[in-house]
Amino acid sequence: MTSHPGGSDDDGSASKPEPLVCARCGLRAAAPQPTWTLSVEDGSRLRHCERCSRENLRAIEGRLDSRWW
Repeated sequence: MTSHPGGSDDDGSASKPEPLVCARCGLRAAAPQPTWTLSVEDGSRLRHCERCSRENLRAIEGRLDSRWW
C-alpha cells in the first residue's frame, strides 16, 4: 500500500466520485440525478440541475449539433 498526502492509503479501489455541481446555479448533489442534464461545451462537461435545465431549455437545444434535428 502506498501512503498519500492527507494520510490515506491507496487500496487500489476507485476514488469517491466528486459531488455534482450545477454549472449555472451551483446546486450540489451527492449522487447522479436522473433529471439533470449534461452538456459538452469546448470539451468540458457541464451539468445542469432540473430547474436550470427547464429554465434554459431553448439555449440548451440551440447548442445541439444539427444532426439532432
